[in-house]
Amino acid sequence: MSVKPKKHLGQHFLKDPEISKRIADSLTHHGGYDTALEIGPGTGALTQFLLKREEFETVVIEVDIESIQYLNEHFDELENRIISEDFLTYDLQGSFDSPFAIIGNFPYNISSQILFRVYENKDLVPEVVGMFQKEVAERISVGPGTKAYGILSVLLQAFYDVEYLFTVDQESFDPPPKVKSGVVRLRRNEVKSLDCDQKKFKMVIKTAFGQRRKTIRNSLKSFWKTAGLETTDEIWNKRPEQLGVSQFVWLTNQFFPSGE
Repeated sequence: MSVKPKKHLGQHFLKDPEISKRIADSLTHHGGYDTALEIGPGTGALTQFLLKREEFETVVIEVDIESIQYLNEHFDELENRIISEDFLTYDLQGSFDSPFAIIGNFPYNISSQILFRVYENKDLVPEVVGMFQKEVAERISVGPGTKAYGILSVLLQAFYDVEYLFTVDQESFDPPPKVKSGVVRLRRNEVKSLDCDQKKFKMVIKTAFGQRRKTIRNSLKSFWKTAGLETTDEIWNKRPEQLGVSQFVWLTNQFFPSGE
């Protein structure tokens, strides 16, 4: 049987085996996990190379019924290892009792949501290798001081070392997307927890970048006024894309000194 890419699922199947192998080989087994979860395997372009990795067992999660039928027909090794669920709603905490890696040629339309789920489950996910729209790949891997730097950049870089690995042209896919893609690797760093309330930390970052053209003094006015803070330090004159993780931690503690 053949599987046609479905637009509503954001499917663009990889057709270049060299690229697929390069992505599969980009998992470094950082953290010593026993399982790698591939999101949206489609017809197995990436899966075929993951199954050759002996350091871990490959499990796939797929919502497309046609793709699941194809995988069952062509990959005997995946018996009892195909999860017919939506990754965005799947109970990761209840399904995995030990750390696992995440890998995939991620659909553009849900790639940011996938990364937010990675952040929420960071203590279970020591390594991620993913292909994204190039713009998203750059956004999560760049440092402060660039226009691409944003909410996901700060959240992920607080707990992961993020590397932009390589760019993939449109011709490597069927159908070709309108933009280039980028492959990124995230490896969990040594930070167990931040020196602030993590929910408040996320709230401060989202509020700041919600008005990214404004200075921190103006975008976070409601926070510092409520806390009764003086805003004479130079940090208040900066814009959110100029601040690193430690500076956002500092701001969070200014607003919520006792985690309240």
